[in-house]
Parts: sequence; structure tokens; C-alpha cells
Amino acid sequence: MLSEKMQNELNEQLNYELFSAYVYFSMEAYFLDKNLNGFANWMHVQAMEEMTHVLKFFNFLHESDGRVLLKPVEGPRTEWGSSLEAFEEAYAHEQSVTRRIHNIVDLALQEKDFATHSFLQWFVNEQVEEENNAKQNVQNVKMVSDNSGAIFLLDRELAARVFVPPAASAE
Repeated sequence: MLSEKMQNELNEQLNYELFSAYVYFSMEAYFLDKNLNGFANWMHVQAMEEMTHVLKFFNFLHESDGRVLLKPVEGPRTEWGSSLEAFEEAYAHEQSVTRRIHNIVDLALQEKDFATHSFLQWFVNEQVEEENNAKQNVQNVKMVSDNSGAIFLLDRELAARVFVPPAASAE
């Protein structure tokens, strides 16, 4: 059974994951407007991944006899000064998600809530990948920022990213 504090933290994270999806959908819209469809695709796939995270938290709360409490989701930023600025924000956002997950892991350990601790390990591992992908995008955009031909090629590369839902056993 979840403590009230743990239930609140998991609900906060669920709602933050919804906000994360909003952030990436907003970045997708920004890139579509700039005719960078591959960059937009990368953000779309990222938004879909965030939605799977929402569902994982939703299901875990429900299955643990917790109550899911959805809150209003703040509207995300809609404009960036450049592609680099958008990708830098995506990287910083992933770092904030990692900090939040680690804080909940700390709480689970303090409360000896081993089920929640076990559940959160998937997110701990996922965040390593999420931060690395975002950081690579920042580095790639920095490398090509002054070369329109290279931006075109990077856009094509990012267009190849495909959303793959996590395996059921990873839940």
C-alpha cells in the first residue's frame, strides 16, 4: 500500500510526464512551422514516449491501491530562438525529469516501499537513455548549425526515428 506522501509524489510525476508530452508536442509544432519535419518527428516520438510514461504511472498507482489525481497541465513554451535552443531545452527538461525520478526513488527507499522502488528502476534506466539522446541532438545541431546542407541531412536522419512502445515485460 502506498503512503499518502508516495501517492502524492507519484501523482505529481504522472502530471509532470503529461507536461513533458505537452512540451514535446509544442516543439513538434514549432519545427513543423519551420519545415523541419524530421526534427518535428523526433519531438513527436518523444511526446509519445512521455505518454507511455504517463500510462505506466497511472497503472502503477491504480494497481497499488492508490488514487490517480489528474491536475491541470500548464501550457508549454511555443517559440524558440533556434533549433539549438529547442534541443537545449529538451536536454534540460530531461535532466529535470531525472532529478524528479531520483527524488521519488529516495523517498521509496526512506519508506522501505520496495514495490515502488522496483517500479521506478525502469524510469531510472530510461532516463539515462533519454538524457543521452537529447544531449546527442544538442551536439549534432551545434555541429551543423551554420551549414544548411548538413541541417537538411540531420533533419532526414531525425525523420527516421520511430516510436516503439516499451515491451509489456518492462512495465
